[in-house]
Amino acid sequence: MPQEGLGSKAGGKKRSGLPRVRSHTDAELQYFRDQDHESLLPHPFRVRLNDLFLHIEKEFEALYAENLSLQEKVESLTERLERESVIGDRTGGNDDNDGASTKGAIKSKSGGQSSQKVKAANKLRVQTSKIVSSFKNDSVSCRMVREYVGHRDGVWDVAVSRGGTPVIATASADQTACVWGIDGGRNLLQYTGHSGSVNSVKFHPTKDLILTASGDNTAHVFQAAITPDQLRVHSSEDEVDGSDREDEEDGVMMGVRGDGGGAATLRTPLRELTGHTSVVIAADWLPGGDQAITAAWDRTSNLYDAHTGELLSQLIGHDQELTHCCSHPTQRLVVTASKDTTFRLWDFRDPIHSVSVFQGHTESVTSVCFTREDKVVSGSDDRSVKVWDVKNMRSPLATIRLDSPVNRLAVSSSNVIAIPHDNRHVRLYDLSGNRLARLPRSNRQCHRRMVCSVAWADDNVGARCNLFTAGFDRVVYGWSIHSFKEGKD
Repeated sequence: MPQEGLGSKAGGKKRSGLPRVRSHTDAELQYFRDQDHESLLPHPFRVRLNDLFLHIEKEFEALYAENLSLQEKVESLTERLERESVIGDRTGGNDDNDGASTKGAIKSKSGGQSSQKVKAANKLRVQTSKIVSSFKNDSVSCRMVREYVGHRDGVWDVAVSRGGTPVIATASADQTACVWGIDGGRNLLQYTGHSGSVNSVKFHPTKDLILTASGDNTAHVFQAAITPDQLRVHSSEDEVDGSDREDEEDGVMMGVRGDGGGAATLRTPLRELTGHTSVVIAADWLPGGDQAITAAWDRTSNLYDAHTGELLSQLIGHDQELTHCCSHPTQRLVVTASKDTTFRLWDFRDPIHSVSVFQGHTESVTSVCFTREDKVVSGSDDRSVKVWDVKNMRSPLATIRLDSPVNRLAVSSSNVIAIPHDNRHVRLYDLSGNRLARLPRSNRQCHRRMVCSVAWADDNVGARCNLFTAGFDRVVYGWSIHSFKEGKD
């Protein structure tokens, strides 16, 4: 909040850094009396109205005072962190021996002072671990390898093939879904069967089929058979290196431009899943791919027979629009997220399905997905990500506090959570809530608008990229993410 705010306008002096609440001056009271003669409102109403305005002003001044106090605390904490970081820099130590380095610095500077100072520094480090973690070196390497460019509007979702075919699929607000070769970076297939924004895209677990959800109130299943000739890598020059790019045109690298040249176009779906009365925001296959689940803004989730398109069941219970849905990779479990701040776990393993409600977020739950174990990870507009145990929904196992609303996150086979944000960042955490890395950002390799979705590639795909990020800047990036322990760059 600017320093010249309500407090300075009120003309009050600060005491102990806080502005005092003022009262009306005699001139102002006389002004109100003069207004009484010109106003059509009766005098008691005028007095009551003036009292209310005065009360509102006091409330604003109280908030302003509270804001100043919080600013002072933040500045004090920042100064202490800077002092601590200076000590660490002088020792030249890394994060792995941070405690020992700090201790040695204190001894060298003070000539072996009391260990109480060391304990105080360690205590401060524990209290501010979440803030200090942003200064630590990343434990994984993150390198951008590919760009996938060609959509004419924002890309809402990205998915990776589950079989041996190294391709990705994208869903865009330009009413199309596209299939891209991971290594070649080329647009191989463009599906144009929807009449509204394509909001979600998922590969079939075993077949060359893709499931899409759209703003036209439907979900489609279409064939996506890609031939080996289409997957042929064009040249090694297509590879993107943040420091060695080819000439750019309007910020797009020409070497991997997916401009649709040579891409096959498909307009007719194999099956159309109907039954929703509003936007279908997400869809997914159940294990085996015989059934599909959808989530829509009509507050319902539908279960379909994927072979016939028949509506098998309608899941009702959410109080507001649904935002996401996801199925368990091996069990007949489904989670649905909603703007009502909850997500629900639907169990189809028994003939009569059951439902459990997870409450823990304070704003819209924007994303929810399963891990390979019995855990669920949820993201929200309340700027947090929570890890839950399916068998115990009373409280989360871990809570990750962030600085921006969370969009469609994903969990890798090695249990790394990739978190896309409205503020254009993508961060990596483990299931315990420990920060691993943030994808690098520069003028030449980063999303320029919010990151809408992320997707991990399975280990058996064999492509050079194993993480994909889709943004509303119309671009999808392919990243190589590896732990330093793996000995890979």
